[in-house]
Amino acid sequence: MEELGSPEAALTGPEVVMATEPEAPSLVDRYFTRWYKADVKGKPCEDHCILQHSNRICVITLAGSHPVLQSGKTIKSISYQISTNCSRLQNKVSGKFKRGAQFLTELAPLCKIQCSDGEEFTISSCVRGRLMEVNENILHQPSLLQEKPSTEGYIAVVLPKFEESKSITEGLLTQQQYEEVVVKRNNATATS
Repeated sequence: MEELGSPEAALTGPEVVMATEPEAPSLVDRYFTRWYKADVKGKPCEDHCILQHSNRICVITLAGSHPVLQSGKTIKSISYQISTNCSRLQNKVSGKFKRGAQFLTELAPLCKIQCSDGEEFTISSCVRGRLMEVNENILHQPSLLQEKPSTEGYIAVVLPKFEESKSITEGLLTQQQYEEVVVKRNNATATS
């Protein structure tokens, strides 16, 4: 029998079992509801994520399955210049009633992402509302879009009309529905 003062007893010591606390949800998971639009404008895998806050503000981001985030692409440039006469950077919002904000439809383009392989992706609003702001940081640091798509790499912030704030999610998928779409899509590509 080992004595408590012996060197062997000191090495084995009592086992301490630490209870692991569940990881706290991220800021995005805590305050936003994730909604998804799959195959935007009929383009396969071009999925967008809409983060809806309880105050009805929507943050437009890329979904994890979007080709820009999936296939190891390098972003060459991001442009908010939609046409010769329309630039999302010209959006100037002021006052309580958000005067001057550009009004967007569900299919309104927000920006264009040009990849180094020549492929171009147009990111759409996916929700009707007023454009509150665009993320100018991704113009100078396009890698933010790939590294932190739900936080610092967001694309734009849209404020739906109050009367429409409940109905904007009708054409969108929940997180679970979106995951099912992605699994089906992956299964279809694996079998073909």
